[in-house]
Amino acid sequence: MNKADATSTSSDSHNPLGYVPRRDATPDTYRALGFRCGLEVHQQLRTKKKLFCRCPAGMYQDGEDYDAQLVRHMRPTLSELGEYDGTALMEYKTKKNIIYRIKGETACTYDIDDTPPFAVNREALGIAIEVALLLETSLVGELHITRKQYLDGSIPTGFQRTAIIGIDGRIPVAGKRVGVRQLSMEEDSCREVSDVGHERTYTTDRLGMPLIETVTEPELLTPDEAAEAANYIRYVARSTGHVNVGIGAAREDVNVSIEGGTRVEIKGVQHIRWIPELTHNEAFRQKALLLVRDELERRRVDPKTWSPQHDELSGADRAAAAALVPSEASAAVICLPGFAGLLAFPTNPGRSFADEFSDRLKVIACIERPNMAQSEDGESALPRATWQRLGKRVGATAKDAVLLVWGPAADLPTAIETVVERGRLAFGGVPNETRKGLPDGTTIFERVLPGPDRMYPDTDSSPIPIEEEAIEATRARLPQAVEVRQALLRSWGAPKDTHAYLLRRNLVPLIGELVASGAEPMAASTLLGHDVRHAMSDREIDADRVRWAVAQAVEHGLTPDALSAIVPLALREPTSSFEELLERAQYRRASEKDVRAAVRREAKRRDARRPEALQRVIMGRVRAIAWGNVPLAAVAAWVEEATR
Repeated sequence: MNKADATSTSSDSHNPLGYVPRRDATPDTYRALGFRCGLEVHQQLRTKKKLFCRCPAGMYQDGEDYDAQLVRHMRPTLSELGEYDGTALMEYKTKKNIIYRIKGETACTYDIDDTPPFAVNREALGIAIEVALLLETSLVGELHITRKQYLDGSIPTGFQRTAIIGIDGRIPVAGKRVGVRQLSMEEDSCREVSDVGHERTYTTDRLGMPLIETVTEPELLTPDEAAEAANYIRYVARSTGHVNVGIGAAREDVNVSIEGGTRVEIKGVQHIRWIPELTHNEAFRQKALLLVRDELERRRVDPKTWSPQHDELSGADRAAAAALVPSEASAAVICLPGFAGLLAFPTNPGRSFADEFSDRLKVIACIERPNMAQSEDGESALPRATWQRLGKRVGATAKDAVLLVWGPAADLPTAIETVVERGRLAFGGVPNETRKGLPDGTTIFERVLPGPDRMYPDTDSSPIPIEEEAIEATRARLPQAVEVRQALLRSWGAPKDTHAYLLRRNLVPLIGELVASGAEPMAASTLLGHDVRHAMSDREIDADRVRWAVAQAVEHGLTPDALSAIVPLALREPTSSFEELLERAQYRRASEKDVRAAVRREAKRRDARRPEALQRVIMGRVRAIAWGNVPLAAVAAWVEEATR
């Protein structure tokens, strides 16, 4: 079967998936797909200590700087119900060595489960309660610590201690209210250093840092709504002033499904701006997998009798594949009955159904790419005659697809099993799985989605009452709601392109202070949203330094125009005195009389035949003496008057 046959569900053989670039997609595109999305937003809290021990929080180590190493391996065990967790079985197949690099200053015996947990960090609990109230959740009356299985090795104990703080909240998104299912407080996992072959390496510096996790209902109906919700949750957390910022401090797990599909989790998205493209492409990937399933049904390929054949290559056949297979690798050929033409079916830009197999070979069999080829690659992989020869070894017909996989001999049985397992999953459409988002907007397989029964009580921790008095005390000192701040920015006339930055950097209250002290609202918003942002990029803004610089400018009699240069300069040079800043800015004290005289002098020296050009020249000449002494708008009026 050729590619056009395999995609009979679409009239366009060049775009059999019916893929629409995100820039061309509309809400109708997502309604037709049945798009639904929910978020799990993780945010580190800014505390002095970790959540369940007394190690310092926020001290990071270089991946090569450590005092000790610990190596562990995954061993699946039966649950109380006599079942194995799918994720545990998958991780066991990888035969990974999980290596932890430990620095004495940032970790202790609690981290490796050799010491029971200390009492929960009350500073972290207070911050979590504050965010829970801002999200309009109903707080629990008693905190119960539970254990959530973490089976990828990122937590040495194999579980994460977590506790629900509030439930049933709401956030405004796209003119509607989206549900917040719950807000939890939990400990962070290790930082991954590398994952190559059978070795995955972590550092333990981040392990145990306090996190909050905000889980929304799956009520986000477009990719842009998903990004808007993630931003709103970020603004809420940052409005407290008690959370960490920067790469890794906040991460989003994005859950996506479409009609007929199932929940797929895109894990650990580092940048909110990636969310729209990732969720858009994941929706179309799921559509592609459903089309593959439908095509198998149309062909009447029976999953009950489906029986792939495989054979390890040797001799002349192994030599025939030498153009692809490294000399040190073993190789096997696999026949997927009834799959002819399907492996080339596009799932995302630049990716096809074959990548679903290759991704799993990398993760489960630990065989780095390239790790497979398939008969639909055509002459670019192996000559057609070689594919026919390999196909005969496994009884392939024109209705079947043929794969060639290779890798270390010890990993080849797992590779064959992985290919066959992924083939079987095709009959169900979209597998439950966790995927990793890439900067190009596509995703790759990361692991099987954990089962629903992954949480159980922590017998080492007692329940903690949350007193009503403490709740009310926190409620009384809550910052302005993000909705209120957004309305203020609009009422102030703040440039629209400054809103996200000012909310993200928690600068709206500072603008309010400047306005209350007499600053013009739009000018104050522009100062912080344009001038300061340009000067500081994405670095922290010292609000006290801004207040000081503004107060000094007022005390020295500088005009508001001067703030656009003085305030950024003060932030870049945090130890300079105001006199030193004025010197750096080349400020010269001058009176209004001096400036008017300079305007008249320049007007007499210039050719007035082109008034507009002349005015620009004169402004350029007198700006240095006028800057900080006379409002530039007034100087412009004098120049216009002098050049009539």
